[in-house]
Amino acid sequence: MGVQVDRWDRVGRVAAYGAALALTPYLLIKVSWVVGSLLGLLPVGTGFGKVEWAVLNSATIGMAGIGIAVALALVRPWGKRIPGAPLAFCAWVGTGFLVPVLPYAVLSSLLGSADGNPKSGSDAGPSMPVWEAALVQIGFVGMGLGLAIAPPTYLRRRWPDAFAGRLGDGGEGSPRVLPWMVVVGAAVGLIWLYWAVGGTAGVAHRGERDLAWYVLSGVFGFWAFVASAATWAAVRGRPARVPRWAPMVLGWLGSGSMFAWSGWKLPFTLYLAVAQPADAALPENLALAAVLHLAAMGAGAAMLRALVRRRLVSSNT
Repeated sequence: MGVQVDRWDRVGRVAAYGAALALTPYLLIKVSWVVGSLLGLLPVGTGFGKVEWAVLNSATIGMAGIGIAVALALVRPWGKRIPGAPLAFCAWVGTGFLVPVLPYAVLSSLLGSADGNPKSGSDAGPSMPVWEAALVQIGFVGMGLGLAIAPPTYLRRRWPDAFAGRLGDGGEGSPRVLPWMVVVGAAVGLIWLYWAVGGTAGVAHRGERDLAWYVLSGVFGFWAFVASAATWAAVRGRPARVPRWAPMVLGWLGSGSMFAWSGWKLPFTLYLAVAQPADAALPENLALAAVLHLAAMGAGAAMLRALVRRRLVSSNT
């Protein structure tokens, strides 16, 4: 068992260093965008003024910097001095951002279909040369792969009881009423899946829908349902004899996806509602989109809290 754990630790360390290395070019590219746009050397993205563009990309610079720091904190000695809760939270958000959309990112890179349009949930940017776009995609994919491996090995090492045993071994309750976050998560997921298959209710600008919007709506809807089902299973302790790590990992990914992506897209939605730029629009109704993102963020955070409580209960039994 010790040999197996050591092997996983080594894999996790390689994944963490690889994630930090892969995201570094993205960080440098974003710095060049901000500096270049402020100096008038590079164009700004469609629908943004110079100030808004600088603020947006400064935010992504901060996010990339935090992502690199979190990846290194998972394996470096100084990371042990950081309290587990904020480190796990940052890893949860980063994992939710990248891992659930990893298959889409890989396929879009291979097919060359990434358009950089913020309406599809991708990273906003002006027209990029091929080499720069390739580095951005490599950064996303590399960080996503690293976060798919490094945080689970860290969590397993720091809180082994959360992943040991099976559902129904003891400690889990069996509530007869669905927790509110499960209901909300399933409802939000249902709306996203409805849009993914071509539903038009709640869509204000039908012409703004593209293939990426359909696919990502389906991805986000799928993970919302996964998060709801996994959280419900963890809370109930059913189905019995299922390894406890399965709903914990799926709930972690799904709830992180809901919280991270809606937390990222909500400011875009609010900006478009207030500024109303003539050259940028979202397909969905802005008021409905804002409500959905707020609901997804609240449900995702509540799901994480429920999963953490399951860990505490399980470790005390």
